[in-house]
Amino acid sequence: MTRMPDKADLDQDRRVFAGVDTHKELHVAAVIDTDDNVLGTRSFPTTRNGYRTMLTWIGEYGNLIRIGIEGTGSYGAGLTRHLAKAGVTVLEVDRPDRSDRRRKGKDDDLDAINAARAAKTNRRTTTPKSKDGAVESLRVLRVTRAHSVRERRSALQLLRMTIISAPDELRAQVRDLTRMQLIRLLAAWRPDVANATDPVTAYRVSMKSLARRYLELTDEIADRGELINPIVKALAPQLLERVGIGIEVAGQMLVTAGDNSDRMKSEAAFAMLCGVAPLPASSGMTQRHRLNRGGDRQANRALHLAVIGRIRLDPKTQAYVEKKTSEGHSKLETIRGLKRYLAREVYYLLNPGPQTITPNTRHHRKAA
Repeated sequence: MTRMPDKADLDQDRRVFAGVDTHKELHVAAVIDTDDNVLGTRSFPTTRNGYRTMLTWIGEYGNLIRIGIEGTGSYGAGLTRHLAKAGVTVLEVDRPDRSDRRRKGKDDDLDAINAARAAKTNRRTTTPKSKDGAVESLRVLRVTRAHSVRERRSALQLLRMTIISAPDELRAQVRDLTRMQLIRLLAAWRPDVANATDPVTAYRVSMKSLARRYLELTDEIADRGELINPIVKALAPQLLERVGIGIEVAGQMLVTAGDNSDRMKSEAAFAMLCGVAPLPASSGMTQRHRLNRGGDRQANRALHLAVIGRIRLDPKTQAYVEKKTSEGHSKLETIRGLKRYLAREVYYLLNPGPQTITPNTRHHRKAA
């Protein structure tokens, strides 16, 4: 068995790389050198003092070049912020391949070592979101709003199921009502709770409760929207000017990019992040690409919504669809191509530079 070198034997000018496997209560850190030798592994509590102790411990092995962390947006968020403030170069490490885990096994030390090796080679890594600006505020508000939307849908479904099994005298009162007429009627009921053993009373109480929950969640959704809309309009007016891109799509694109959108080095990387980069699946004389099922699925969904909107509203997009259909492409293949083009457009709008896509601004000059 190879002996790990003692700290006393190490040169403090040695270049080292670290990796962290994050958890709720404990983070497991590993340190390797430029020759891939494992110098040490250790667990640290997920507290500010634990973060400081981890950084000091890593520094005892040498000069830290980069550190790779799994889950920088969840369990590793606090550690990532602490290291960024300390000036450490942090990389977000993708989860190891399942085939590698089946072949080599899995434990926290191995995951931390793999994260350190990923940071050393800079493979399967990305720059983490800084989460220190308005986009992070937007993300949190969108998460709570989306949760309220799901809860409202669940309340409405349960209400409809309750009505189906309700006594006939109650069903007769709510028959042929629109959704909001039904909700307002039920929310205004005043059942006598003193006789809760009566099924009719119990149904009245339950239906009123669900209706009121629906109205409360509707108010919550509207309140979150009043906060979200100004943020999106201030951060991405250039996105909202494009056909098919509204508050929902623009907000998701901002969240996917993060506060430090320059962390995406190319439009191809952004397309891969959104899961719209086609993957090659050619063999022999057959040349084709297959659907990309990876990436941020919420970003993929947002691009899909924008493309559907453009197919309905944009003449250029409609002409593209007709062309691809005449060439024998299916509707889904055409939509995938449009999503890829839209991802490129969004990337350059979020990262203006020498290759920025600009609208046609030609003007006709009047004759002198």
